[in-house]
Amino acid sequence: MDPIVVLLVLIVLITVGAPIFLALGLSGLLGLYMARGSMAFFFAPSSLFGQLNAFELIALPLFILMGSFLGATPVGSSLFTAAVRWLNWLRGSLAISSVGASAMFGAVSGVSLAGVAAVGSIAVPQMLDRGYSRSLAAGSVVSAGALAMLIPPSVPFIIYGSVASVSVADLFIGGIVPGILLALALSVFIYVRVRLNPSEAPVSQERFTWKQRWSSLANIWHAALLVFAVLGSIYSGLATPSEAAGIGALGAFLIATIVFRSLSWAKFMEIVGTTARISGAILLIMGCAKIFGDYLNMVRVPQLLTGALISSGLPTWAILLAIMLLLILLGMIVDAVSLIVVTTPVLLPLITALGYDPLWFGIIMVLNLEIAVVTPPVGLNLYALRSVCPELRVEEIIRSALPFVIVQFLVLMLFVFVPSLSLWLPGLM
Repeated sequence: MDPIVVLLVLIVLITVGAPIFLALGLSGLLGLYMARGSMAFFFAPSSLFGQLNAFELIALPLFILMGSFLGATPVGSSLFTAAVRWLNWLRGSLAISSVGASAMFGAVSGVSLAGVAAVGSIAVPQMLDRGYSRSLAAGSVVSAGALAMLIPPSVPFIIYGSVASVSVADLFIGGIVPGILLALALSVFIYVRVRLNPSEAPVSQERFTWKQRWSSLANIWHAALLVFAVLGSIYSGLATPSEAAGIGALGAFLIATIVFRSLSWAKFMEIVGTTARISGAILLIMGCAKIFGDYLNMVRVPQLLTGALISSGLPTWAILLAIMLLLILLGMIVDAVSLIVVTTPVLLPLITALGYDPLWFGIIMVLNLEIAVVTPPVGLNLYALRSVCPELRVEEIIRSALPFVIVQFLVLMLFVFVPSLSLWLPGLM
């Protein structure tokens, strides 16, 4: 009965609007107290400190800082401009360009909200001005923004790697193929959609010369070189993800100050403050979730769940499908960080007992989160797009995202049932 009481306390706290870190910490502390008495007050701080005392977590604030510095530059608009000039021969080129720009911006930020804000503020008004349907304009941007969660450097991969004790570098490598395939799937969906319904995307009358196309790369080569340096140093073994994050943050700072001259002292202090608040919030949630997770492990909830499902006689595919649906439903009401740190300790023993690689599960987890950030009521990308495009209503943004969610789910199922697709590149490295 004790785990049920603890779970009810967690649900009640979340329902009444308590901060997620407080709900996790208090319910976990209550569980530890019920299980071990006053020793809980020694276990809880040890759990919190043990979770946060990890070298790889240094990469978290540094990659956020890197993305924030680049977000203060015109890189987002430059990426979209370059994509438009290279893809304007396609019907629906502005929407497809939004996907491409979001994917590239994800490689320099690692935060989906930044991608939605940077690309959406430019792409959506241009699409609406050129006669694109509001549904296609909003849906393409809000769904493509989630690519930042999958394409390295990815903040969710850093968090999962810390919780699951999986190499962050391997997760970064493993996210490349799913990220590219998802971007292609969204682009193909847009192309097929506008071919079937041409009224959603009028044919572009603009024509660009090869000189204009190549010149559009002039304002993005710095960011591309930075991404190559960061990821190349990780994949070559010259630097750990944390060290590479330091290189990325410094490089982004230099690009913002020297190349674009867009970083004033006030803006610098604002970025540092925002990065500190975001990083502190994420780390606090991770620490408190570890308290809750340690209680679950103490009373053997993961082991009992694993034993019950394996002995149930259900086929493996049914168990996997149930886990995916559970993660999608939880993602609709719980933020991404909390979902990773709470569910990973519970589900990972089951996944490994079924014979699957923890690296694969990390990639699948983040693919689930891509769906979570574009589904209400906690789909943060929906509200991020609304904040930069006030001409769109939240209701129509939600409706516009639904067809793209179906595409994301189909891609998720592909990687669920064909694990080798996400593991072959890390295997080569």
